Amino acid sequence: MSGGEVAGILVAVFWAILVSFLAVALARLAQTLRATTRLVADVTDQAVPLLADASSAVRSAQTQIERVDAIASDVQEVTSNASALSTTVASTFGGPLVKVAAFGYGVRRAVSGRKEDTSARTPGRTVIVGRAVPGMRRAGRTRGKKD
Repeated sequence: MSGGEVAGILVAVFWAILVSFLAVALARLAQTLRATTRLVADVTDQAVPLLADASSAVRSAQTQIERVDAIASDVQEVTSNASALSTTVASTFGGPLVKVAAFGYGVRRAVSGRKEDTSARTPGRTVIVGRAVPGMRRAGRTRGKKD
Protein backbone atom coordinates (compact mmCIF):
# COMPACT_ATOMS: atom_id res chain seq x y z
CA MET A 1 0.00 0.00 0.00
CA SER A 2 1.36 3.23 -0.96
CA GLY A 3 0.98 6.59 0.75
CA GLY A 4 -1.64 7.72 -1.75
CA GLU A 5 -3.80 4.70 -1.07
CA VAL A 6 -3.60 5.28 2.71
CA ALA A 7 -4.51 8.91 2.20
CA GLY A 8 -7.45 7.88 0.02
CA ILE A 9 -8.66 5.44 2.69
CA LEU A 10 -8.36 8.15 5.36
CA VAL A 11 -10.29 10.61 3.21
CA ALA A 12 -12.95 7.95 2.54
CA VAL A 13 -13.27 7.17 6.28
CA PHE A 14 -13.40 10.90 7.08
CA TRP A 15 -16.16 11.38 4.48
CA ALA A 16 -18.06 8.35 5.84
CA ILE A 17 -17.90 9.76 9.40
CA LEU A 18 -18.90 13.20 8.16
CA VAL A 19 -21.85 11.81 6.18
CA SER A 20 -23.02 9.74 9.17
CA PHE A 21 -22.86 12.81 11.47
CA LEU A 22 -24.80 14.79 8.89
CA ALA A 23 -27.34 11.97 8.56
CA VAL A 24 -27.84 11.86 12.36
CA ALA A 25 -28.16 15.66 12.52
CA LEU A 26 -30.68 15.65 9.66
CA ALA A 27 -32.66 12.84 11.32
CA ARG A 28 -32.84 14.80 14.58
CA LEU A 29 -33.76 17.96 12.71
CA ALA A 30 -36.55 16.12 10.93
CA GLN A 31 -37.78 14.75 14.28
CA THR A 32 -37.74 18.28 15.78
CA LEU A 33 -39.64 19.65 12.79
CA ARG A 34 -42.27 16.89 13.13
CA ALA A 35 -42.69 17.68 16.86
CA THR A 36 -42.94 21.39 16.09
CA THR A 37 -45.53 20.73 13.39
CA ARG A 38 -47.55 18.60 15.82
CA LEU A 39 -47.31 21.30 18.51
CA VAL A 40 -48.45 24.03 16.12
CA ALA A 41 -51.35 21.86 14.97
CA ASP A 42 -52.40 21.22 18.59
CA VAL A 43 -52.16 24.90 19.48
CA THR A 44 -54.18 25.78 16.41
CA ASP A 45 -56.81 23.19 17.29
CA GLN A 46 -57.12 24.62 20.81
CA ALA A 47 -56.72 28.30 19.90
CA VAL A 48 -59.50 28.42 17.34
CA PRO A 49 -62.26 27.45 19.84
CA LEU A 50 -60.73 29.76 22.46
CA LEU A 51 -60.76 32.64 20.02
CA ALA A 52 -64.36 31.85 19.12
CA ASP A 53 -65.29 31.84 22.82
CA ALA A 54 -63.41 35.09 23.41
CA SER A 55 -65.15 36.68 20.46
CA SER A 56 -68.51 35.53 21.81
CA ALA A 57 -67.68 36.91 25.26
CA VAL A 58 -66.69 40.26 23.76
CA ARG A 59 -69.94 40.42 21.78
CA SER A 60 -71.93 39.59 24.92
CA ALA A 61 -70.07 42.23 26.90
CA GLN A 62 -70.76 44.77 24.17
CA THR A 63 -74.47 43.92 24.30
CA GLN A 64 -74.49 44.31 28.09
CA ILE A 65 -72.65 47.62 27.85
CA GLU A 66 -75.24 48.89 25.38
CA ARG A 67 -78.01 47.84 27.78
CA VAL A 68 -76.31 49.54 30.72
CA ASP A 69 -75.84 52.65 28.60
CA ALA A 70 -79.54 52.65 27.76
CA ILE A 71 -80.44 52.18 31.43
CA ALA A 72 -78.07 54.98 32.47
CA SER A 73 -79.59 57.37 29.95
CA ASP A 74 -83.08 56.44 31.18
CA VAL A 75 -82.03 57.04 34.78
CA GLN A 76 -80.57 60.38 33.79
CA GLU A 77 -83.84 61.32 32.09
CA VAL A 78 -85.87 60.23 35.14
CA THR A 79 -83.56 62.23 37.42
CA SER A 80 -83.97 65.27 35.20
CA ASN A 81 -87.76 64.85 35.22
CA ALA A 82 -87.80 64.41 39.02
CA SER A 83 -85.71 67.55 39.44
CA ALA A 84 -88.04 69.51 37.16
CA LEU A 85 -91.08 68.15 39.03
CA SER A 86 -89.53 69.05 42.38
CA THR A 87 -88.81 72.57 41.17
CA THR A 88 -92.34 72.91 39.83
CA VAL A 89 -93.91 71.65 43.06
CA ALA A 90 -91.68 73.89 45.15
CA SER A 91 -92.52 76.96 43.08
CA THR A 92 -96.23 76.11 42.87
CA PHE A 93 -96.90 75.13 46.47
CA GLY A 94 -93.89 76.61 48.26
CA GLY A 95 -94.87 80.27 48.16
CA PRO A 96 -98.54 79.76 49.06
CA LEU A 97 -97.65 77.27 51.81
CA VAL A 98 -95.24 79.75 53.36
CA LYS A 99 -97.93 82.41 53.21
CA VAL A 100 -100.51 80.07 54.79
CA ALA A 101 -98.04 79.11 57.52
CA ALA A 102 -97.25 82.78 58.18
CA PHE A 103 -100.96 83.59 58.28
CA GLY A 104 -101.59 80.73 60.72
CA TYR A 105 -98.71 81.89 62.89
CA GLY A 106 -100.08 85.43 62.88
CA VAL A 107 -103.57 84.20 63.81
CA ARG A 108 -102.14 82.12 66.67
CA ARG A 109 -100.12 85.07 67.90
CA ALA A 110 -103.15 87.32 67.72
CA VAL A 111 -105.36 84.83 69.55
CA SER A 112 -102.74 84.15 72.23
CA GLY A 113 -102.14 87.92 72.58
CA ARG A 114 -105.83 88.45 73.21
CA LYS A 115 -105.76 85.84 75.95
CA GLU A 116 -102.74 87.56 77.52
CA ASP A 117 -104.58 90.90 77.44
CA THR A 118 -107.40 89.41 79.50
CA SER A 119 -104.94 87.86 81.91
CA ALA A 120 -102.95 91.13 82.10
CA ARG A 121 -105.49 92.40 84.63
CA THR A 122 -104.23 89.81 87.08
CA PRO A 123 -100.45 90.16 87.03
CA GLY A 124 -98.30 87.08 87.16
CA ARG A 125 -95.53 88.84 89.14
CA THR A 126 -95.78 90.68 92.37
CA VAL A 127 -93.81 93.89 92.62
CA ILE A 128 -93.06 95.27 96.03
CA VAL A 129 -92.35 98.96 95.87
CA GLY A 130 -89.52 100.22 98.07
CA ARG A 131 -88.04 96.84 98.97
CA ALA A 132 -84.93 95.27 97.53
CA VAL A 133 -85.24 91.71 96.38
CA PRO A 134 -82.32 89.54 97.60
CA GLY A 135 -79.82 88.73 94.89
CA MET A 136 -80.65 91.81 92.82
CA ARG A 137 -78.32 94.82 92.66
CA ARG A 138 -79.31 98.38 92.93
CA ALA A 139 -78.35 100.83 90.25
CA GLY A 140 -75.20 102.82 91.02
CA ARG A 141 -73.44 100.14 93.05
CA THR A 142 -70.30 98.44 91.80
CA ARG A 143 -69.91 94.78 91.31
CA GLY A 144 -68.89 92.65 94.19
CA LYS A 145 -70.71 94.64 96.86
CA LYS A 146 -73.86 93.22 98.34
CA ASP A 147 -76.73 94.79 100.39
